[in-house]
Amino acid sequence: MLRPRLRPVETIVVPDPRHGKVIVLRDTQGVAKGHAVIPPQLVPMVARMNGRLTCAQIAKEASRELGGEVPVDAVERLVEQLDEGLFLEGETFERALDAVRAEFVGLPARPASHAGGAYPGERAELAEYINRSCFDAAGPRKKREGRVRALVSPHIDPWRGAVGYGHAYGALAASLAKDESADTFVLLGTSHAPMREPFALCSKGYDTPLGEMPVDEAFLAELAAASDFDPYADELNHKREHSIEFQAVFLRHVLGGRAARIVPILAGLGEEQSSGKAPRTTAAVARFLDALRSGIEKRNGRVVIVAGADMAHVGPRFGDATPHDGKKRLALEKTDRASLELATSVDAPAFWEHVAADLDQRRVCGLAPIFSLVDVLPSAARGELLHYEQNVDPDDGSIVSHAAVAFYD
Repeated sequence: MLRPRLRPVETIVVPDPRHGKVIVLRDTQGVAKGHAVIPPQLVPMVARMNGRLTCAQIAKEASRELGGEVPVDAVERLVEQLDEGLFLEGETFERALDAVRAEFVGLPARPASHAGGAYPGERAELAEYINRSCFDAAGPRKKREGRVRALVSPHIDPWRGAVGYGHAYGALAASLAKDESADTFVLLGTSHAPMREPFALCSKGYDTPLGEMPVDEAFLAELAAASDFDPYADELNHKREHSIEFQAVFLRHVLGGRAARIVPILAGLGEEQSSGKAPRTTAAVARFLDALRSGIEKRNGRVVIVAGADMAHVGPRFGDATPHDGKKRLALEKTDRASLELATSVDAPAFWEHVAADLDQRRVCGLAPIFSLVDVLPSAARGELLHYEQNVDPDDGSIVSHAAVAFYD
């Protein structure tokens, strides 16, 4: 703790009745049990916890920024609190990480960690909510030729994304009703926690209030054998990650008692996103995607690919100075739709290039899973945008946009 370093955690700005705005640190990896709320006067200290400065140096620089003396012991107390809360790198966090990892390894299935919060946790209530607030709210579905071979669904919480989920899984339900062969579902999700490797598999089935979605062990073994990296190195990221959990819930609902298996894959592609380079120029990424495509093809029409992926994240909550006005919202929708049109055209490189060009401004967190889905699709697949929506935060006007897209054979 001589040179404190903040862990790579999610940072959002939220309104606060006392301070106006505060920064909230959230551990998307699921090691810390709570959040850390940082009021404005502490931000200059926390922002300097980069592993290079001592507490005395942090106090000196923060004093200069704030225009008043910041005592060293105040910085030391803050460091101690963040360390106890597991938001700093070091021995305290490493011990907690080892304990959490050991607990996760021993579980028979990955628990439904967001049940009762992001969606109803009781079986009958959840089924009723999906039917009424998602499927019914999405309205009647057009009859379409062909089978759904892939799906882009939101991963925003089902309370806010109900209509989008209704469009996505309504289309899948209609397809499954006439396609008895589909029994394997590749679930590609965004990893909101940092990853060491480009993809992360999960060896455990996903539990839901509606029943478990077991994994396809043979498919997972094929992917692991073909990988140039350890695809289980970041398996713990699955513990609290909602982007796949929400898909497992809706999938279990539309399948009912029908037997099926999932292949849960978190898509990080962190190096590629930070550099903007095309993912397939990284040999390990190309090899993994080739193995995924091969596994899908050898199962001869039995596989449906699902990407749990939101689009843009803009506004004060995500670091912008002001919320989008009507003109900016229209421009955002135009840009989002242009990206989605490239996806529906099954042009993975063009989709990546278009989104990566303004990733720092739009913050499209679904870039990696949507790219991966489109990349492994057969070129003959045809995509259709079913729904587009901008969810606006009533407190500060921040926006999360998301879409439902179906790909047919």
